Amino acid sequence: MTRLRWIVVGALVGAFVVPSQVAAAAPVGSGPEARHTAGPVASLKPHIVWAPIPFGDRRRRQMGNYSRRHYGDWAWKLSDPRAIVEHYTTGTAWESAWNWFASNTRHNGELPGTCAHFLIHSDGTIRQLVPLYVRCRHAVGMNYVSIGIEHVGTSDRTVLDNVRQMRASFRLTRWLMARYDIAIGNVVGHRETLESPLRTELVPDWRCLVHADFPHPAMREYRRRLRVVLARRGVPAGPAPHWVDHGC
Repeated sequence: MTRLRWIVVGALVGAFVVPSQVAAAAPVGSGPEARHTAGPVASLKPHIVWAPIPFGDRRRRQMGNYSRRHYGDWAWKLSDPRAIVEHYTTGTAWESAWNWFASNTRHNGELPGTCAHFLIHSDGTIRQLVPLYVRCRHAVGMNYVSIGIEHVGTSDRTVLDNVRQMRASFRLTRWLMARYDIAIGNVVGHRETLESPLRTELVPDWRCLVHADFPHPAMREYRRRLRVVLARRGVPAGPAPHWVDHGC
């Protein structure tokens, strides 16, 4: 998530993760969420390091209760992802973001804490934090239907200007689009989720909550460059974004 509380996070560094151990973790693909896809989709998969945060039964129950309050149904599984939400961390260290997500700290007064499925460091390393069949709390109104990708960086521009990080981001997003048949119109920035037709939020006070990362201008550039990457491997881009006024 954006606007992470880095002072709190700083106190958590080292409490949950030993970076050398995470870096040596088994690559994604051997985990329980792996679908043994073959052919073109499998060939698109970038190198991903498996760096799981704690997400056991207790946190799954919390996610189920959160989903019932905010979406109307008790569920902790992400059974049908139809969107990819791009974020940046506002920090410079992947370890700090990892520890914040692992801490399962209340956010906006509720549990579970925030998390994202993927974390892309400034050097282009992609780490997966939870299985793709798990709902992560990364974007109000969209957690029930979206995959979250966090980029380590302090601004939209910092991330967009980082060649290695963007190369990794485009490759990861391209693979996820192909794997789940997600159109480019549903590859959105966190700020853009406020106008997504997929957005659902049942708690009145939360209906217009959103963070500022990756608004329309930044994501127009992101999607324009992503189209080039998709075309190189023959992955259909699909329809462009269609925005909805939710009254916010």
